[in-house]
Amino acid sequence: MDGVLTMIMAGGFGERLLPLTKDRSKAAVPFGGKFRIIDFTLSNCVNSGIRNIFVLTQYRSESLHRHIQEAWGISSARLGDYIYCVPPQQKLGADWYRGTADAVRQNLDLIKRHAVDTVLVLSGDHIYKMNYGQMVEFHHAQKAHITVSAIRVRKEEAAGQLGVIEIDNDSRMIGFEEKPTNPKTLPYDPDYALASMGVYAFEVNTLIKSLEGNEDDFGKQIIPKMLNSDKNIFVYDFQMKNKIADYAREVVDGKRRRVLVERTRDSSYWRDVGTIDSYYEASMDLIGVDPIFSLYGERWPIRTFTQWLAPSKFVLGGMAFESLISSGSIVSGGTIRNSIISPGVIVERGALVIDSVVFDDTIIEPDVRINRAIIDKQCVIEAGASIGYSQELDKKRGFHVSPGGIVVIPKGTTVSAVFP
Repeated sequence: MDGVLTMIMAGGFGERLLPLTKDRSKAAVPFGGKFRIIDFTLSNCVNSGIRNIFVLTQYRSESLHRHIQEAWGISSARLGDYIYCVPPQQKLGADWYRGTADAVRQNLDLIKRHAVDTVLVLSGDHIYKMNYGQMVEFHHAQKAHITVSAIRVRKEEAAGQLGVIEIDNDSRMIGFEEKPTNPKTLPYDPDYALASMGVYAFEVNTLIKSLEGNEDDFGKQIIPKMLNSDKNIFVYDFQMKNKIADYAREVVDGKRRRVLVERTRDSSYWRDVGTIDSYYEASMDLIGVDPIFSLYGERWPIRTFTQWLAPSKFVLGGMAFESLISSGSIVSGGTIRNSIISPGVIVERGALVIDSVVFDDTIIEPDVRINRAIIDKQCVIEAGASIGYSQELDKKRGFHVSPGGIVVIPKGTTVSAVFP
């Protein structure tokens, strides 16, 4: 898309996702078996025809840099397509990025050297499908200085977690609070609030002017400050305006055919996976016969690094029900239900994995029982061990248990059947 440059915020520490973020940034956390969280934002960009992208990284960024280099090598000097990682370089002093606005401020030279009229500022840690081109068209049609994409969420989900917006009848923003404890609700629905998605479109000169001060964050400082100015700030209703079309199959006169339809559920799905419980819930949205969020679109594919692995294999009576099983996994006599199995996982005889997410290259030995757990990469769950059946025991072992009761096993852990 001509005239549009994108900056993706991918430097967040992800403290609420610990221990999954102990060794990696939030945007680099695996999701959906074979993907990383940032793959969804990057796929949205590429699918929207936006290919001038800077990814602003910071904390524990080594695995994120490696993933983008291996999975997203679209750079072409001749065609002008690129995805570049930009770590803090102390261009304006001795500080790292102090917030979203400061991260862009420290890289204004990257914007000024390109002939663009619109800058998209995106978050790299949400799960959704969005046609950013439709939002940019809305932004231009309204002659907006800033456009903020928003979604309706239950007020308890927004409380202390999301920025909350007020709008008038013309979709102009008239109020904004960053993560209020008591969110203002919609006038026509007191159970819901209008939440910012962390997706902004800026007219380039407005963006540059807004960063002349010392404010560090768009949500906490820049946007509220500009509400008192003469700028046109509009709100893009994600659930009403975002349209993702894909193919479905139907039978007409006894013949099957592919037809292009709007995927209503995919078009309105958005999840902030900033906590263990929200991450787990979004993961469970992927499984089942008719998943809440589909990974199987042909016209809106989710791209990622593809490992050269053999197909998954089920032997000695191994079974899986309502689950995602990635390449290179071997289910050798074990049983998997309502779970996500990442590449290279081995599930041995008599083992039972229920309602869980298992990351790459983990070995689950015979007669193991796992329930409502997230197992990070390269773990070994020894024969007869049990996880997720006693929160008290799991906590005594030193494992993190979320408020929703999800047990998280850190990367590289060996879990014994015998409690020391």
